[in-house]
Amino acid sequence: MKILVIGGTVFVGRHIVEAALSSGHEVTLFNRGEHNPDLFPEVETIRGDRALNLERLQGLKWDVVIDTCGYLPRVVRMSTEVLHSSCDLYVFISSGSVYKDKSKFGINEDAPLEVPTNLEAEEMTDETYGELKVGCEQVVQAAFGDRALIIRPGLIVGPYDTTDRFTYWPLRVAAGGRVLAPGNPERQVQFIDGRDLAEWTILLGERKVHGVFNAIGPDYSLSMAKFLNECKAASNSNAEFVWASDDWLAEQSVNRWTDMPLWIPEKCEAGGFLYRDNSRGIATGLKFRPVRETIADTLKWWQSERVGTSLKEGLKREREGQLLAILTGC
Repeated sequence: MKILVIGGTVFVGRHIVEAALSSGHEVTLFNRGEHNPDLFPEVETIRGDRALNLERLQGLKWDVVIDTCGYLPRVVRMSTEVLHSSCDLYVFISSGSVYKDKSKFGINEDAPLEVPTNLEAEEMTDETYGELKVGCEQVVQAAFGDRALIIRPGLIVGPYDTTDRFTYWPLRVAAGGRVLAPGNPERQVQFIDGRDLAEWTILLGERKVHGVFNAIGPDYSLSMAKFLNECKAASNSNAEFVWASDDWLAEQSVNRWTDMPLWIPEKCEAGGFLYRDNSRGIATGLKFRPVRETIADTLKWWQSERVGTSLKEGLKREREGQLLAILTGC
């Protein structure tokens, strides 16, 4: 199978290229060469900016195009216009942020979506991210119809993660000692290893599957307590978890998701963000490696490639210590 990957050298795109190559497929990359330009020397690479140089793809043919970095509908529209006759399947990596009501738990792919207000936007913000992804989906679906595959990942985790939203926990737990743990210990959390997402994406491409799919796991109920204990086991840590309620954390001005990755208060407008229906994806072959494996591999990656750098997300140790002292009185 011949595959064009738009992007392909950062996190998800990198995993997709690795999965495609390991399955014996022929890959072409189209990107600006600004990130890891020498990562895949054996792969054909066409340099260009998707907003400026798409003519370099004109007239070329692939079985599947995988768009890993579409954020603005206007720019995605340019890609679909150039590539409309160039592939049998156009795969767009979207986001779970597209759903309108993020307070609901367990929603599936048919749930109402955000309504785009500016399809010609030139900039994406945290506030407009979800609706612009909806706009991108609409552009792809209008152009490709039953040749369009829309994948909506939840939090993507594992090696090469550039956000550190998941990585905070394996590293913090591995460091041991008293660890401030957020919210209800039995609250469910969901995420997907970037490698699982990549392998499934290639599988769907091979089968020419179209439609819309949530991409989030695992395939069982994973509580925050179980996840943290998996972190503890993976690193053989002596961590002691000290749990703080949603209300207490809010009173202390602890920011959800950034100060406390994987924490969203259950009773808020985004309370259902970490709990969606993944049955449609599982029915098409979506599989999940053991959570402990993802944790261990994240630690190995950090130790080999990120040692000496700082986490972008999560509480600083001094701030965590202050909160623990307030919470426990010692």
